[in-house]
Amino acid sequence: MNLIEELQWRGMIQDIIPGTSELLQKEMVSGYIGFDPTSDSLHIGSLVPILLLVHLQKAGHKPFALVGGATGMVGDPSGKSEERNLLSEEQLQFNQTGVRNQLAKFLDFTANKPNAAEMVNNYDWFKNFSFLNFIREVGKHITVNYMMSKDSVKKRLESETGMSFTEFTYQLVQGYDFYWLYQNKNCKLQMGGSDQWGNIVTGTELIRRKAGGEAFAFTCPLITKADGGKFGKTEKGNVWLDPKKTSPYQFYQFWLNASDEDAKKWIKIFTLLPKETIETLLAKHETASHERALQKKLAEELTCFVHSPEDFSFAVKASDLLFGNATTDLLQSLTENQLLQVLEGVPTIEIRKNLLQEGYDIVSFLADTQIFPSKGEARKMWQAGGLALNKEKVVIEKTQIIITDLLKEKYLLIQKGKKNYYLVIAVD
Repeated sequence: MNLIEELQWRGMIQDIIPGTSELLQKEMVSGYIGFDPTSDSLHIGSLVPILLLVHLQKAGHKPFALVGGATGMVGDPSGKSEERNLLSEEQLQFNQTGVRNQLAKFLDFTANKPNAAEMVNNYDWFKNFSFLNFIREVGKHITVNYMMSKDSVKKRLESETGMSFTEFTYQLVQGYDFYWLYQNKNCKLQMGGSDQWGNIVTGTELIRRKAGGEAFAFTCPLITKADGGKFGKTEKGNVWLDPKKTSPYQFYQFWLNASDEDAKKWIKIFTLLPKETIETLLAKHETASHERALQKKLAEELTCFVHSPEDFSFAVKASDLLFGNATTDLLQSLTENQLLQVLEGVPTIEIRKNLLQEGYDIVSFLADTQIFPSKGEARKMWQAGGLALNKEKVVIEKTQIIITDLLKEKYLLIQKGKKNYYLVIAVD
């Protein structure tokens, strides 16, 4: 399979300029995608452009990752209902460093390779570009009629908020990026999300009019969820690639909880697994969807790709802790940080540690902490064997919670029935 066929099979191509596939089969092509430095971390919405660059490099071509230090100062109106806040130069520089460090994990930047990945920042060619020079050298080549025909511009002009001149110029700024890379890096290809198509073809048009050259492009469909929810969003917000913003365990859980419909699409888009492996997984899913083989493989591949095999291994253990038959030993083996990662979102209750010094009657403990509404209900569940303390069933002979029950000298994990967990924190 050539690159375009491979991406089409994976469902990763929406719009494409004719001749793009032929160009990619004829020579080593330099291609780029822009990344928006509005945060110091990318999120899973950025995985599609990252993977497009990974596929490009795997096929023998040269990827350029453009960090938009200049465009980030303007703000892209595509798909936005209102203008975003502009960031300071210092904040943008901080964010760019974070984005650069993340991209370096996925692409091969080894300098002596002919198709080594390169990172560029459009602030480098815009910082000394005066406004008058810009409107002379760029503005005169693209008509207002052409710019206003773009869907992203039309929608905003028809909205109540309208569109500022700053945002209106965005497509010219992005178009010039493509022109600059074409002239200085022999970059003939731009890729991006389908919402970028208008901005991308402005670049190809500028290359044609200003340099008399021919440039190529394709876009990927925007990722959606089968239930209509926004991809990459959870109740806690974005699913980030930075482990400090979204823990590897939460990241793993996001993919593991994908619906069957989403998992069928996402296994092709978000993994680098070969076609035969994916088709085998899809066939297995059709006959035994309850085993969730697709979701498990998707979560494994993505957690290893973005984080590490060790993080994946921990995430599986952690899932077993809450949803499987984990033991007290597993619980004891976790660091305090890992324990809190896994139990994020579990209701927490504080008690005074000194109450455990001489032993705390188990029924009183369960009622006082409001894990049960009354001593009667607590006693009933305890006597029926429906309680677990630190993943160990509470036997009828255990009548007290004592200080040595604490994990890390601080925590108690109470399980009520099959699915209800409570984290009790003993404070001094």
